[in-house]
Amino acid sequence: MQTNLMIHDGTAAACSDVPRTGGVPLAPAGFTWPVCGCGGPLRFFAHLPVEDGVLSVFVCQNDPGMCEFWAAGSGANRVHLFPREGLRPVAVPETGVTVLPVVSAIRTQVVTVDPEDCDEDAEPDAYDLGRAGWRREPGERFGKQREVLGSLGGSPSYLEDDRVPACPSCSVAMEFAAHLEEGADWETAMNLGGQLGYVFVCRPCREGAFLTD
Repeated sequence: MQTNLMIHDGTAAACSDVPRTGGVPLAPAGFTWPVCGCGGPLRFFAHLPVEDGVLSVFVCQNDPGMCEFWAAGSGANRVHLFPREGLRPVAVPETGVTVLPVVSAIRTQVVTVDPEDCDEDAEPDAYDLGRAGWRREPGERFGKQREVLGSLGGSPSYLEDDRVPACPSCSVAMEFAAHLEEGADWETAMNLGGQLGYVFVCRPCREGAFLTD
């Protein structure tokens, strides 16, 4: 059983075209910064290059807990799947909670996990096992889980099937794309209420969705 973990890899330039959390979004010409239903700009969370483009994730942080950033389709979050060509930095709004205080570079690491390490009364979960075991030495109770910023591909960790969002354009169930953790440093991390974020995408329609557990 394998999972493709996203690992914190130091800092990155704010406008770099590398996997990262924070910084400035790169988007096609004419893109405007998304706005929440509360009227404030969404906060840019992650720039994730994938095989068929770039996933750009935004979540409302203007008044955490007041807007339903945890629900797909609530208007309090946004996921875009952009083509790789022609991307340019987007002008950041002058007011509102728009960017993270730190840009964190991401490297990917394929980790093989043993289903026997899972609780015998529970279904094996590749992401949960991979994150829990990351850089944990034999006999050590805790590893370096804070270094794990999520994962790419695979299946959504412990998410009920009825929570998988449908594409607003074609009504087909979206494909799971990534997990996103709040961040490596609690002082500068995204505020997701301590929850794990899930990114979904409909590749034919180039639509995306975000929710938390």
